[in-house]
Amino acid sequence: MSATDRKFPHFHGDDIPQSAPVDAAFHVIPVPFEASVSYGSGTRNGPDAILRASTQLEAYIDGAVPGDAGIYTAPFVECDSDAATTLDRTEKAVTKTLDLGKIPFLLGGEHTISIAPAIALQKRGIDFGIVQFDAHADLRDTYQNNPNSHACVMKRALDLGIPIFQIGMRALSQAEASLRAKEKIPYVDADSIARHGIPESLLPDSFPEKIYISFDVDCLDPSLLPSTGTPEPGGLNWYQAIEGLEKVIQRRTVIGADVVELAPTENHHASEFIAAKLIYKIMDLILKNQ
Repeated sequence: MSATDRKFPHFHGDDIPQSAPVDAAFHVIPVPFEASVSYGSGTRNGPDAILRASTQLEAYIDGAVPGDAGIYTAPFVECDSDAATTLDRTEKAVTKTLDLGKIPFLLGGEHTISIAPAIALQKRGIDFGIVQFDAHADLRDTYQNNPNSHACVMKRALDLGIPIFQIGMRALSQAEASLRAKEKIPYVDADSIARHGIPESLLPDSFPEKIYISFDVDCLDPSLLPSTGTPEPGGLNWYQAIEGLEKVIQRRTVIGADVVELAPTENHHASEFIAAKLIYKIMDLILKNQ
């Protein structure tokens, strides 16, 4: 069965009926791509697990029902070819969403997929920056001889001239640390957050007004969300992550987002539920602030 023929629940299930594309504030785009994982595997199963877990969410969250703004779940992007083909297909799916003036929300899949919406947004002439929540910098030029590795996605964004801001990092190669210093990439790492909390003014004043949020679930501490391919101790807890998202979204306009790198574990459904709730909370914050 092809990805486009696959039967799957729409995001949130029966509590929030599927909206028509033209009526939905958010277009959820599942991209089950997995080609360059370098430790644990299973990210190809992330989108399906998130959608199924989302059917257990409550519609009401923190004083609002974000689903009332409309959520459309698009067909799965076909990921049966090489990275270039998959990224092209993903870019086209995002472009359809942008053509309707809606917000694309991608479900990964490995982090490589995040460059596709960045390309789609840049082709429209939009000035924007990427806010990256992650345990890793993903600034390698190549990894295991692959420039499209999940470990290289933010370097590809830099190559396109897209500004990035990094939150929650705690694992960098020496070359990545040097590049971050050379390019003056702004960041707040996990150890600083643990010691001093989330800064009140998180993004620099010079950072673009429009932002794309890319949230790798390994930004969260593995004691909270262990089902990811490259877990790192010392990550953000739930309320630190939400506070960081709040302070970013309150001061900027979000034009797209993704949650990536969930690798579901058999008989452990907490991780996919947490990922689904994270997505719904990001939707909530977007609607409350713009």
